[in-house]
Amino acid sequence: MGFRARLDKLLEWSLVTLMSILVLDVLWQVISRYVLTSPSSFTDELAGFLLVWVGLLGSAYVTGKNEHLAIDVLIQRSGESRKRILRLFIYLVIALFALSVMIVGGAWLVYTRFYLNVNSAALRIPLGYVYLILPFSGCIVLYYTLDDFFKILRTKTIAA
Repeated sequence: MGFRARLDKLLEWSLVTLMSILVLDVLWQVISRYVLTSPSSFTDELAGFLLVWVGLLGSAYVTGKNEHLAIDVLIQRSGESRKRILRLFIYLVIALFALSVMIVGGAWLVYTRFYLNVNSAALRIPLGYVYLILPFSGCIVLYYTLDDFFKILRTKTIAA
């Protein structure tokens, strides 16, 4: 099993685990509020943080599976050589976004949250830990994108 397949499996299990924790957290929030009439103070904030993590890790996962949302009308109506050029261009733009916004911008966000000692309101954990998912997901997106980019460069034909 190659690195990419192992990374896919790790992301799958991470996403299943995070979603399970998210469901249990929201379930506990509903039970504590409406059944026990004593709402839990941390569940709302934890649900928000988990949703951010699931969203960003999920976006990295679907990037690796090439199942992300795309408008591909131009690619569908192009010939083989033009498809190849368009796909290379798209992968380059995604790689630049992942590098500049997710990795560099995310690392800056994490650094400033730790440097300024910003903690979450209810859980009292440093927000830098919460925002670590942004550069982490960016690295995964960058890896998948560059892997696909170089795969296209090595081959003469383009796969859908």
